[in-house]
Amino acid sequence: MNISELSTSSNGIYQKLPKGIWALGFVSMFMDISSELVHSLLPIFMSTVLGASMVTIGIIEGIAEATAAIAKVFSGIVSDYFRKRKYLVVLGYGLSAITKMIFPLATTIGWVFGARFADRIGKGIRGAPRDALIADITPPQLRGAAYGLRQSLDSVGAFVGPILAVIFMIWLANDIKAVLWIAVIPAFLAVFLLVFAVREPESSEYAVDVGNNLTLIDVKNLPQRYWFVVVLGAVFTLARFSEAFLILRAQDVGLTVTYVPAIMVVMNVVYAIFAYPAGAASDRLSARTLLVYGLMILIIADVVLAIAASPWITLLGAAFWGLHMALTQGLLSKLVADTAPAELRGTAFGILNLVSGAALLLASVIAGSLWSIYGASTTFITGALFAAVATLGLLFYHPNAPQSRI
Repeated sequence: MNISELSTSSNGIYQKLPKGIWALGFVSMFMDISSELVHSLLPIFMSTVLGASMVTIGIIEGIAEATAAIAKVFSGIVSDYFRKRKYLVVLGYGLSAITKMIFPLATTIGWVFGARFADRIGKGIRGAPRDALIADITPPQLRGAAYGLRQSLDSVGAFVGPILAVIFMIWLANDIKAVLWIAVIPAFLAVFLLVFAVREPESSEYAVDVGNNLTLIDVKNLPQRYWFVVVLGAVFTLARFSEAFLILRAQDVGLTVTYVPAIMVVMNVVYAIFAYPAGAASDRLSARTLLVYGLMILIIADVVLAIAASPWITLLGAAFWGLHMALTQGLLSKLVADTAPAELRGTAFGILNLVSGAALLLASVIAGSLWSIYGASTTFITGALFAAVATLGLLFYHPNAPQSRI
């Protein structure tokens, strides 16, 4: 397989995808414009304006993402229990929109922590029900394309946000707090679009009989190949810590505060370009092959970032990081949808995100500690070693269940 194979997809697949998938994609895009505008400036805001250490930033980022992961478990279970997903998705996006107003008001690191914590709770509430809703709406043979399209539009927002951050930082003379207020607008646009453009299917693959609602003991019905996907997600997350460290690396090698968000622009442009082709390819090709390619590219990204001595090399490393994300993130979602029973999809996505979130907390604390003690290069080399171990594990793994496509 090569990159040209990933980009080979027909317009017919786009046309076959349900309108709800497009709407959810644009909802993700607007919210990511808001979130990434904030996140592309937040590490610098914490380290320069508020005086936070690298360890503190790592702990805040890790706890924030772990919080989102824990919330995803409960929201996933609730969405399976009541057979309703959209209400939770609206609640999650709404909470994240409201918290965007807190960041520019922050005067201490405690304010930032509180806002980040609440924002990630919102992400956690919406994540698993949204991913399960995509599977409910989409025919099985198009799920890879559906998750890829949502990831692609999400990534468009993820590079538009940092571009807007750069533009407004220049326009507003590096007034970070003033720029953070701009993020409020697309956040509320996302909520408006979700409320009026996304419809939950009236029927799905499982019966809507309240008398048959699920309990936690039903988790035992999740198959073994699903749990292998969960382990994969955790290992991938250990190898890929918080993206806040990409921003800090860009500043570390000399990129000025005004242009630091460019690191996220480059990463997410590449992510957006390849996420949909990679998702469509996962409907036809071996998942294990795509995952191995994704891990190998992450190793390259970490090595490039470890040896970077100029902003240009750091931008190259960010591009490889984005390509890795495109090859792996939508694919993991597709594998969960394919391996989990329909009546347990929300729970399945929640468990995956809980385990991955715990791994991200550990990875971010490790990254922040290594950076403080040994420097940036050691942080990225350690990430490359984790990715190499994961690659070897995948190469030597031979599944017994061909239907899992892993």
